[in-house]
Amino acid sequence: MKSGRSLVNLAQELERQLTTKQDLIVPSSLLRCHTDEAGSCRMMIDAKDGVGEYGITNLARHQLADKLKIPFTYFERMRSEQPALLDRNVNTWLQTDGDRRMIRTLDGQVRAVLSDRYRRLDNYDLAENVLPILQRLPDARFESVELTETKMYLKVVTPRVECEIVPGDVVQAGIVISNSEVGCGLLSVQPLVYRLVCRNGLIASDRALRKTHLGRILQPEEEAITVFRDDTIAADDKAFFLKVRDVVEAAVSETTFRQVAQKMQKTLGIKLTGDPVKTVEVLGNRYAFNEPERAGVLRQLIAEGNLSAYGLVNAVTHYSQDVEDYDRATEFEALGGKLIELTSSDWKEMAEAA
Repeated sequence: MKSGRSLVNLAQELERQLTTKQDLIVPSSLLRCHTDEAGSCRMMIDAKDGVGEYGITNLARHQLADKLKIPFTYFERMRSEQPALLDRNVNTWLQTDGDRRMIRTLDGQVRAVLSDRYRRLDNYDLAENVLPILQRLPDARFESVELTETKMYLKVVTPRVECEIVPGDVVQAGIVISNSEVGCGLLSVQPLVYRLVCRNGLIASDRALRKTHLGRILQPEEEAITVFRDDTIAADDKAFFLKVRDVVEAAVSETTFRQVAQKMQKTLGIKLTGDPVKTVEVLGNRYAFNEPERAGVLRQLIAEGNLSAYGLVNAVTHYSQDVEDYDRATEFEALGGKLIELTSSDWKEMAEAA
């Protein structure tokens, strides 16, 4: 499992972000884009008390282009080669777009351009509610926590629930909670299986709890721009956090853990009888690996020395430790959970690849 930051550092960063982030509900007609000759793109927000000016992150540019139905590759080409043309395109469509947008800012940057129906489930509120739940798990060990540009992750393991897949290969029960404040995924709670021999983490694809960020349309106020403030967590969020508690307890229960472990054990009997290179190629085609990722998984499969479906699953989850990007590394841990759910016919295609 890829290492992240310390729990103390995570708490400090969440506290810091509280003082600098701001959300605004803005009619599209009051938004303007200005791009300089160097390609630096900024968003201007017209208000009664003046014009607010913000930088725009890569993700927010992508979301803005998507909202205006401008292909992102063309958006970026205009930004680098014809900035004035980009501004004319963007500002023309903003003026004719009758929608209102939630603009999420942090450290003077627009970090997300979202619908006014976007339901905020923020990392600070999530951490405040779930950390006490996680800390009450028997001998809870925060194996990896991280806050990336798009998501927060809490990965916790409890050694009280464990088993051997084969003699000497011990796995323990855990939980992973993830959330995105910027429209890059649901708030989810999923079982985690942690393999001690190589510190692999496998995220189970079933028995998950997920909550969307879709809510009611925020009604216009007297002011054209609404600064979005909430002093309390909405009732539906409180109910959701109660569900989180129940799912955390269920995810690390003996019953759930055994069911996931049994699926892992079944992959031991599926032998990779074909060419390992071709097996990884089929896997990579199915799950859109780039060339370095294919090479990395193949390297781990050979190092594992176990030419079975179980060996391939572990090669995928072990490779996650080598992936520089934490979000992508977590996707490889989740892929391990998807692989143990594959049907016999799906495995046959990879196992017999030649």
